[in-house]
Amino acid sequence: MQEIQTLQDLDAALSDSRGRPVLLFKHSTTCPISAFAHGQVLDFARQAGDAAPPIYFVRVRESRPVSNEIASRLGIVHQSPQLILIQNQQPVWHVSHSSIEAQQIASALKKAAA
Repeated sequence: MQEIQTLQDLDAALSDSRGRPVLLFKHSTTCPISAFAHGQVLDFARQAGDAAPPIYFVRVRESRPVSNEIASRLGIVHQSPQLILIQNQQPVWHVSHSSIEAQQIASALKKAAA
């Protein structure tokens, strides 16, 4: 996973979604639900191996302006934890809190590819 700390990093991540799907994970370093969700994202990445799309993450407390900009640009109400699947710079799927599960991520990617 690659951390997004600046608006330039966000621009690069969104640009990366032009040719392929990317996942963007908004993570709170102080929340146990977010810690669980983080584990689910990592489980998905391990299971998918080389087939996993790029995964970016934002620490919402430490990078609040970036977190707010994600909500603004993508038109998705901020939640934490939150996972967003982005294709061509547009959100195509998103979930939050305990709905972030490795199996759901794999399923969403299959649907997006169809």
